[in-house]
This record gives sequence, structure tokens and C-alpha cells, in this order.
Amino acid sequence: MKKASPHVDPAHVKPPVALLALACFACAITPAFSQSYPARPIRLVVPSSPGGGTDITARIMAPELSKLLGQQVVVENRPGAGTMIGGDVVAKAPPDGYTLLMGISTLAINPAVYRKVPYDALRDLAPITQAVSVPNVLVGHPSLPARNLKELIALARSRPGELTFASAGVGTSPHLSVELFLSMTHTKMLHVPYKGSGPGIVDLVAGQVQVMAPNMLSAYPYVKTGRLRAYGVTSAKRASGAPEIPTIAEAGVPGYEAVQWFGVLAPAGTPRPIVQRLYEDCVKVLHLPNVRDLLVKDGCDPIASTPEQFAAFIKAETIKWARVVKDAGIQQE
Repeated sequence: MKKASPHVDPAHVKPPVALLALACFACAITPAFSQSYPARPIRLVVPSSPGGGTDITARIMAPELSKLLGQQVVVENRPGAGTMIGGDVVAKAPPDGYTLLMGISTLAINPAVYRKVPYDALRDLAPITQAVSVPNVLVGHPSLPARNLKELIALARSRPGELTFASAGVGTSPHLSVELFLSMTHTKMLHVPYKGSGPGIVDLVAGQVQVMAPNMLSAYPYVKTGRLRAYGVTSAKRASGAPEIPTIAEAGVPGYEAVQWFGVLAPAGTPRPIVQRLYEDCVKVLHLPNVRDLLVKDGCDPIASTPEQFAAFIKAETIKWARVVKDAGIQQE
């Protein structure tokens, strides 16, 4: 007769020493890593040119973040390809909290505009916080005979396709803000894309192009000095930092609204304790009176949303702008 196999209680089976060591290491590495974070300088990648709203927001926040984190936060501009170059740098960076992205509205717009986007914002990036919401402002060179929005619409209708408008690139928020305006007013202008808002504004101020809808941060200083004429802000309500400028909706295009935003993101897979640390410090920075004053003065509304709120917001924006892009017939290779 065969002897019955002895009953073995799984609870008393001891795993190999190597497996025990590996399990302990996996449990301990994230807390230990996050407790020592940050141990060296942090890159904050801006996916657009210097001088634009994304760059300005990053440079307002970076010095204060450096103080809280105890390490320098270095702003690095990586413009190009509709902000996808900078986004790709961060999406493919090690998820260790040392490479961050000052994300922009194009994270939600590019999937509808380009056939190939090298990363998926919802999958490859970890939202930390939406820093600000900022309206664009439709501005023109003072040489234009149109003194207000209704006159600009009339001028565009009388000269279809002759007026030129600059943008920060195909599919960017400044581009789509004007496309939405043209669609709702049944007018046509010639699009002149630039590699970022900064270069576009320089040419607009110089009179090389006639109209643009950059964000308030980068355009309002020129409006205040009279070097650009403001026709209307793109938000549903007037900007708190520039209450004298009407909204496009109240100035002659009822129902118009297009808001730009900037926020901080990390590569997907960044340990949750590090994401939480960055979120908490970003919120502290955005609540500092000097930071809020600078942002509000230039037309921004500080947001400081949670990582979960920011993720849901990006998803909703992706759906919204997909419809606008489709209606405008915009498509890049």
C-alpha cells in the first residue's frame, strides 16, 4: 500500500530566503526613497518658448518651490512640435520626481490634432496639480482700424482671408481660440503658426502679423502699455486682473468661451509619496500672497487642484477640444 502523503499546512511553509529579502526590499524602497526626496536639483520642463504664459507661470513658481523642497527647481524650455517635444521628454523620463512638466492645454488638444502623439497624457503622465486657469485675450496691432470687437468682425468680413493671425503653433490654445472665434463669426483670417507664444507676440508687436489670442500672462503687459489693443478675453467672465477688458461673449459673440490652463505633472509611475509631496508644496506656493498677486495681476486664476481633480479635468478637456478640432477640420501629420 502507498503511504498517504502527509498534510502540509501552507501557513507553515517557509519561502526561500531570497524571496523574503526581495519582498522586504519592495516594501521598503518607496518609503525610503520618498523620505530622501529630493536629494538633487529638479528639472521643470516647459514645452514652449521663453516668454509665453507657461514659461512665466513656471518661473513664478520655481523659486518658491526650490525653497520648500530644499533643492533648486531648474526651468528648462523644450519647445517644438506643438509642445510635444517637451511632453515627450517628461513622459519618457525616469519616474523618480526629478523631471517634471509644466503642462499646457495642448495635452488635451494634441490627440485630436495630430495623427501620432508620442505619448498618452492620460496614461504616461501623473497629474500633480492644475496650477492656474488663464483666459486668452484677443489682441491686435494698434495700426488696425478696428477699435473694438464688432469693428474687427466687420473688418474681417470685408477682407476675407487677408488679415493674419499668429498662434503658438498648430492646435495650440491660441490657435483654436481664434478658430472658434472665426467659426462663430463666419469670418476668415490667414493662420501664421509660431514655435510658441513668445515669438508670435514679438512679431505681433512689430506689426508683422495683425491679430493673436495669446494668454493674459504674456499679452497683458503689452496691452497696458498700448503696444497691443485688446478686443476681448476668451473666458466666460472678465479676468480679475484686467476687469476693463470685456469678454468676447459680451463684446459681440454670445456663447463664446475658451480657457487655457497650466499644471504640473510627473512621469507615470512616480511613487505616490513623491506625487503627494509635490502636490502639497505646489499648493503652498500657489497660496503664497506674492505668488497669487503676480498671477492675478496678469490675469490668471490660481487653481491648486488635487491630482485626482486634475486628471478628471484633463480627460474632460480632451473630449471638449476633440469636437472643436473636428468642426474646424484641423489635422496635422
